[in-house]
Amino acid sequence: MRTHNMIRLLALAALVAFPLLVPTIATAQAPAAPAAPLAPRPLAAPVLPPSHVVNVMMPEGSAVFGAKWKTMEAKLVEGAPIQGSMPEYKNSYDWNPRAGVAGFDDSAWSDAGNLGTRRGGGKVSFIWYRALITIPPKIGDFDTTGSIVVLNVNVDDYAEVWVDGQLNRRSGFPSPAIIQGMSTPNRVVLTDAAKPGDKFQIAVFGINGPISFAPTNFVWFRDARMEFYK
Repeated sequence: MRTHNMIRLLALAALVAFPLLVPTIATAQAPAAPAAPLAPRPLAAPVLPPSHVVNVMMPEGSAVFGAKWKTMEAKLVEGAPIQGSMPEYKNSYDWNPRAGVAGFDDSAWSDAGNLGTRRGGGKVSFIWYRALITIPPKIGDFDTTGSIVVLNVNVDDYAEVWVDGQLNRRSGFPSPAIIQGMSTPNRVVLTDAAKPGDKFQIAVFGINGPISFAPTNFVWFRDARMEFYK
């Protein structure tokens, strides 16, 4: 009789404990939620001499890619502070236009012509440049297929380079699309395996600087070229 009662007690304890164990078992067996994808690591441009180079400072060079550079001045606009800001800050500031984003309409902008033309009012000023670049099958005798294509721009004084609506950057890694230093080239890899007909919407944000020491000069390109590597 004593053994029979012990068995009944153990069975009852098991029935009581089972519902408490089910959530733990289910949790242990449930697949882990997928981790948020990391931002793509910006590709490093080759350091060897390019196989072919096209200067796109002037319209005839840009025409090789069916491109026409357009330009517009960017201005700071005042807005409300973001959520969580300290009470003494009553305003925030942003850019107008925000011309790096995908689908932006630059049809009303002026033609840039020579990218070396000095633009802006001097001191702290900001200029947008935009162009749609199409990779041709050949440039002279050079076959573009399969090549690494690098946009190399040097803006006086700083630049940020948007490609297809993205400002390619990642904390802790080299990010050639964003400011590199005063009058320093931004060498942005557009593709590591070009195909004829590939299109890239480029938006370059030129910045006069140093920003905290407003200079008495203007925004302009020192250099702009398309580099091909094989």
